[in-house]
Amino acid sequence: MKNPRSTPAWSEWREARQGARMHHGWILAGKRGLEKRAFAQAAARDLVGDTGEGDHPDILLLDHPPKDDKEARKKADGKPYERARNIKIDQIRAMQRRLNTRPTMGDNRAIIIDPADDMETAASNALLKTLEEPPAGSTIFLIAHRPSRLLPTIRSRCRILRFAPVEDAAIHAAVADQSPETQAELREAAVHAAGGSPGMALSYLKHDMGKIDQLLRRIAHEGDRDFTLRGALSAAIGTRPDRERQSVLFDLSRAILTDRMTDTPREDLAKLADAHSDLVELAAQAPIYNFDANFLVMEIGGLLASVAGNRSSANV
Repeated sequence: MKNPRSTPAWSEWREARQGARMHHGWILAGKRGLEKRAFAQAAARDLVGDTGEGDHPDILLLDHPPKDDKEARKKADGKPYERARNIKIDQIRAMQRRLNTRPTMGDNRAIIIDPADDMETAASNALLKTLEEPPAGSTIFLIAHRPSRLLPTIRSRCRILRFAPVEDAAIHAAVADQSPETQAELREAAVHAAGGSPGMALSYLKHDMGKIDQLLRRIAHEGDRDFTLRGALSAAIGTRPDRERQSVLFDLSRAILTDRMTDTPREDLAKLADAHSDLVELAAQAPIYNFDANFLVMEIGGLLASVAGNRSSANV
């Protein structure tokens, strides 16, 4: 893991800290897997004056809670548990109650919401009230993989700190270090699919996405006239892919459409842009509506097939 304090983003954060008036809301924007949470935790510790590594009473972290009471009991027992698809309004309200009290150990308190673009609508609206009238000494870090999914009114009340993609050489080094047993060809595919995100490359390997990547690319280049490729893709994904595997599927699909920009005729670029826009919208809806996995595969496959050659051969 790269030291957050050695990044350009940290220099921007420190410069803001030394200013006369610092923003109370920060959006940490960038692709999944760029260590934005590590940065937020380091910035939060800097804010509350803590140099340790354990939990701090004035740093609140909101992420996906257990799916239900059964999963909550598993968490309490220290067992693996399934998470909910969204950050809930009850979590925001609990955080707001904490903000009505004084910080425990100093004058400042930090809140990290990861990822903020997975807040349910009611949670986003509730958070907006806090951003409009923030309690003194409170700073909120919103980790956003897709900032466009945040309410415009939330974005307008925060300072955006962007995390740039990482060079392929650095991703190669990270993958070689953390997955040395992986074949060179698969490592190369993971780095190519990562689009500048070390975390994406490692998720690619963790979830064995090589076959899925190949099927997605074939659909985007060849079409899928008889639905054979989409059937194979559905089998490869499985009937109940977990949250991270589903996220990698969407990330891969978006990356493939982005790659197509370089070899798509000018007259077909609008169709490519429409497919990408529809895919982004589908990715935003998936955590909310809990779509069937086969439905998602058919929809994603159809969007990819729509950019393969001419539309008649794609047969979407």
